[in-house]
Amino acid sequence: MTPRAADRARYDRATAHLDAPVAIVDLEAFDANADDLVRRAGGKPVRVASKSVRCRALLERVLAREGFAGIMSFTLDESLWLARAGFEDVLLAYPSADRAAFGALAADPKLAAAVTVMIDDPAQLDLVDQARAGGTEEIRVCLELDTSLRMLGGRVRVGALRSPLREPAQLAELARSVARRPGFRLVGLMAYEGHVAGVGDAVAGRPLRSRAIRLMQAAARKELAARRAAVVRAVRAVAPDLEFVNGGGTGSVQHTAAEEAVTEIAAGSGLYVPRLFDNYTSFTGRPAALFAQPVVRRPGVGVVTVLGGGYPASGAAGPDRLPVPYLPEGLRYDPQEGPGEVQTPLLGSPADDLLIGDKVWFRHAKAGELCERFDSLHLLEGDRITATVPTYRGEGRTFL
Repeated sequence: MTPRAADRARYDRATAHLDAPVAIVDLEAFDANADDLVRRAGGKPVRVASKSVRCRALLERVLAREGFAGIMSFTLDESLWLARAGFEDVLLAYPSADRAAFGALAADPKLAAAVTVMIDDPAQLDLVDQARAGGTEEIRVCLELDTSLRMLGGRVRVGALRSPLREPAQLAELARSVARRPGFRLVGLMAYEGHVAGVGDAVAGRPLRSRAIRLMQAAARKELAARRAAVVRAVRAVAPDLEFVNGGGTGSVQHTAAEEAVTEIAAGSGLYVPRLFDNYTSFTGRPAALFAQPVVRRPGVGVVTVLGGGYPASGAAGPDRLPVPYLPEGLRYDPQEGPGEVQTPLLGSPADDLLIGDKVWFRHAKAGELCERFDSLHLLEGDRITATVPTYRGEGRTFL
């Protein structure tokens, strides 16, 4: 029996009493992945990206482990909800225009002490002031640095379109704007190098592309390390009490941690290890989050049809955004249909051994987005379900 076949047997035994669709998290794999993130961070704390987890119970589990500290959230409403639930260090990774949430933040000492908001434009400070509604609490602020790699005199850009702030002087000027403004305190700097941390450099069957990605990422790491250090020096000259400099992501943990200017690492997808994180030379994780769909038809030889399964991930549309049939090994999509909203045909010789009601296990393309499809996660230890916990959706929270 192959290791994957053994996993399938465990998952089927553990969930024999549960009807599919069903989602699980293998805690042994989850904890091993957490240990690997800490190892790669080399002593720097790992801040957990909540969008990649979207389950309070699992956020609590990982934050109880040595080497993890704080949450990186994705909306202001989510940030306040987590702070009210007792999480004491929540960094919002994106600017917000949620006036009601800003009003609540400025009016509550507990929330204001726990939540740090992201800005890259003085207009975002104006928005906060306009939303205060009488609240006088000091708002914790983090600045975001653009990490993109510019080549050929700026004609070629590699990296996400995020912050407009790129050069040390720009960050220092915004830092001075925060320092001059009553009601705000600059506490952090963030730079997310998604073109390094979120792009696999060992694409199966694409050796030339993989080589090109590795060359790009090596150049990007070198350029960013020098520029980030200069930015940190410029910002610290304005705000010497800066509490943190956040960088990285699952795919670049050890590289970013090696930069002296960085004080903490952000990571989240590396806990679940979805399919988009299979193609890295920098680390190998264990798939921890999976979902199963039930076989509901047997249309012919070498074909079964499962219920639903069309759960595409966000990003530029393409085959890499689709879930992948994982167990039993050897199943593939019908190219004429692909994964469907209400049914998904699957082809391959393993189909002939599947019966009506059997489970087919899938891996989602991205980590936390799986939790937008399920209201609970069944936590598996060995071949037993030891707990069932709600996702954000299961708690009635859909922040985006």
